[in-house]
Amino acid sequence: MHTTLVQFISQFPSLSEEETEAIAKQITVSTFSKGTILLREGEICNECYFVLKGCVRQYYFVDGDEKTTGFFTEEQSVVSFASYTGRIPSSHYLSCVEDCTLIVGNFHLEEAMYKQFPKLYAITRSMMEHDFGRTQEALARFITSSPEERYVNLLTTRPELVQRVPQHQLASYLGVTPESLSRIRKRVALKK
Repeated sequence: MHTTLVQFISQFPSLSEEETEAIAKQITVSTFSKGTILLREGEICNECYFVLKGCVRQYYFVDGDEKTTGFFTEEQSVVSFASYTGRIPSSHYLSCVEDCTLIVGNFHLEEAMYKQFPKLYAITRSMMEHDFGRTQEALARFITSSPEERYVNLLTTRPELVQRVPQHQLASYLGVTPESLSRIRKRVALKK
C-alpha cells in the first residue's frame, strides 16, 4: 500500500522525493469493508477521506427513503465539509459501496502536515477547488437535465458506476425509481 500511496503523491511535481516519502509515512491508509458506514446523520464529521480504491456513497434519509446524492471513487475526496469545518452535526451518511482503501485524515493532522509541508496546503487547496468546480458543474447539469439525459451523461462521464453500484442506488442518484431507470436503460440501448 505504501507504494500506491507514494505513486499517488508523486503525481504532484512540486513535492521533492524526500517530501513525498515523509508525507507518505505520516498519512494513515485504512481499509473498510463493503457496507461500512463512515459517517451517520447527526454525527460530527471528524475525519476526511481520499479514495485510493473503492466507492463511497453519500445519502440522506428523506421521508424514510434513502436519497443518494454522490458517489466518490478513486482519486476523489470524501468529507461532510460543513460538518467537518463547522463542527456541526452531519445531515447525511457516508458508506462504503465496495471494499475501500482510503486515506484517512483529521483536522489536527492536516494542520500539522501543512505546517511541516507548506506545499501540501497548495496541493490540497488546488484539489478542493477542482472538486468544487466539478461539483458545481454536475449540479447545474443535473438540475437542467431530464432523467434520460442524466443517465446518458452518467454513461459518458462515469460509466464505471453502472457496473459498480446497485441499480436502486444509481436510480436514486439520478432522481428516478429503479423501474424508471430500467425503462431509460432500454430506451438508450435501443437508440444505440
